[in-house]
Amino acid sequence: MANNLMQEFPDIQILKDEPLSKYTNTKTGGPADWLAFPKDVAEVQKLVQFANTNAMPLTVIGNASNLIVRDGGIEGLTMILTQMNGIQVEGNRVIAQAGASYIETTKAARDHSLTGLEFAAGIPGSVGGAIFMNAGAYGGETRNVASEVTAMLPDGTIKHYNNEELDFGYRHSAVQDNHGIVLEAVFDLKPGNQAEITALMDDLNARRAAKQPLELPSCGSVFKRPEGYFAGKLIHDAGLQGYTSGGAQVSTKHAGFIVNVDHGTATDYLNVIHHVQATVKEKFGVSLETEVRIIGREAE
Repeated sequence: MANNLMQEFPDIQILKDEPLSKYTNTKTGGPADWLAFPKDVAEVQKLVQFANTNAMPLTVIGNASNLIVRDGGIEGLTMILTQMNGIQVEGNRVIAQAGASYIETTKAARDHSLTGLEFAAGIPGSVGGAIFMNAGAYGGETRNVASEVTAMLPDGTIKHYNNEELDFGYRHSAVQDNHGIVLEAVFDLKPGNQAEITALMDDLNARRAAKQPLELPSCGSVFKRPEGYFAGKLIHDAGLQGYTSGGAQVSTKHAGFIVNVDHGTATDYLNVIHHVQATVKEKFGVSLETEVRIIGREAE
């Protein structure tokens, strides 16, 4: 059935056996059997229905910033929503499609003198990913500003969520539980002073650049913050900064990051993650949970 995906959807960009290392922020990951770039909700719906009808596994990734795709790649159909990237401003609301960059969304707010999204000025994910994970930084979280979200459920139906229904938690939202696909989000903001908004965004980006290894491929912060601790400090105190497996390394600049220093593979990344988890558990009795999503098949 899958063989006629391209014939079935001639208007949608679809690639076969496409290496996901081209799209992930870590520059790692095996091939997607089929990789589609829908341009609008109707195309997403058609692809979801096709996958359902043909019992084809379906995976949706935002802009693959907080993601590790195993070296065996992803079975079935994978969708990347980066062509659905429209951003509108209506009064005090910023309405962004799922594939829009979160950083570009913060700039749209700034350009209209709207305050509330400054915390996200340097978060490299998509709006859909930010909703899915309740992305946060520097004391701010997506749940504080996202008022409405439109998502598609696995059966292809559209569901509208208000803030309460999204059940936001630490790196969690109801969309994860319902296996929904975020399509659009509305951010309710407040009028502010553009110069002050710009200054705060510039300050947060400067702080991020000073502390984080932005010059190397990475998936951002790898581990969730364990209660009562900071993951980066535990990793640093365990003497793991600079620990390397293959081409993946615990960053010497920020221990909470794993960077691709030399053509690393997803397997290299996972080896570093498992070594860090085991060492921190052994030394401090603390279990580190991954914040990064790990998906796909094991390499054969």
